[in-house]
Amino acid sequence: MTDARFADGAEAPLRLRAVSPEDLPVISALLQDAVFPVTEMRWDRRRRRFALLINRFRWEDRARAERRGRPYERVRTLLVADFVTRVASQGIDPRARDDVLSLLSLGWEPMAEGAGRLILTMAGDGAVAVEAECLELTLSDVTRPYVAPSGRAPRHPD
Repeated sequence: MTDARFADGAEAPLRLRAVSPEDLPVISALLQDAVFPVTEMRWDRRRRRFALLINRFRWEDRARAERRGRPYERVRTLLVADFVTRVASQGIDPRARDDVLSLLSLGWEPMAEGAGRLILTMAGDGAVAVEAECLELTLSDVTRPYVAPSGRAPRHPD
């Protein structure tokens, strides 16, 4: 029996969980430059769940696409936070139904007794704060990858 190689999973959908602050940087890196309409953000108070349906750039496939000369890809991904007690936003108008947001990073601010605040930082100074009893975050690719409409990988000039 041999160990799996990173390259073996390149075409498989991702499904990852973060249950501690140490888990979060991996998910944050994979979600950098994800885009979504403001209408794809939902907080279900009764179920204590916050969810985003986003268009994630496939960072894990970038080098392979460049080596093989094929287009960059995005994939529809569901990001779900459980045990949510409060959601607040800054610089985002939920009534602006045509606005498209670009996610830059995720961060965790600990609070008392394991609770904390998941901060979703958007391009253009927008942010969403998701307060939860604990960090319980799931990332799940829900569609097959598709060619990135821009045809380019996101860039961040210094």
